[in-house]
Amino acid sequence: MTAPEQRAPKQDRSRLTRERLLGASIDLLATQGWAATTVGAVAAAAGVSRGAAQHHFPTREDLITAALLHMIEQRIEDVRNVGLDLPEPGPERTVAVVRLIVQHYTSDLFKAALHVWTAAASDPALRDRVLPLENHMSREVLAIAASALGRDPADVRVRRPLQATLDLARGLGLADVLSDDSARREKVIRYWAETIDLVLAQNPETSAEDVTSATF
Repeated sequence: MTAPEQRAPKQDRSRLTRERLLGASIDLLATQGWAATTVGAVAAAAGVSRGAAQHHFPTREDLITAALLHMIEQRIEDVRNVGLDLPEPGPERTVAVVRLIVQHYTSDLFKAALHVWTAAASDPALRDRVLPLENHMSREVLAIAASALGRDPADVRVRRPLQATLDLARGLGLADVLSDDSARREKVIRYWAETIDLVLAQNPETSAEDVTSATF
């Protein structure tokens, strides 16, 4: 047996342990909050020893930021895959794209991230870790949404309403934390999709300032 073959089972075990820890971190954050999501609690939930957990992630901040990055990448891939199965171009596609963004911000990942954001508000070191992750996620989701609408995300007339969609989706996600807001949320999604279509139908010669002041 060659050396790589001998190492493979150990590498697989290490990868599985890491993935279990990351998954358990997100679950605990979403259901129990920041204070309860310690390395020890995550290790117990993942069914591994605290020492094994700290071998992969020496500090709680290391564990949490790795978990968020892992889940962000998974969620972005999910959004990208769903984007391949959208209605034909037209009003219903815009509704589907807005709904896709809102679903992203009403997922368990958002609920987990919300606890981390709250902790980061009073912890500059944690904020420095978390902010680039949030910026990365926003850029990726915006680019996927623009592509699904057949638009250039670098176009300010496209980027502004889509950025506003991200901000709107965060607010809807926050409302969903307290109660099931799905019925009203669907009405907001449809209204906002109509607004986006109106903005994107504006004469290209219209200035960005005119479009913004006429719409928001």
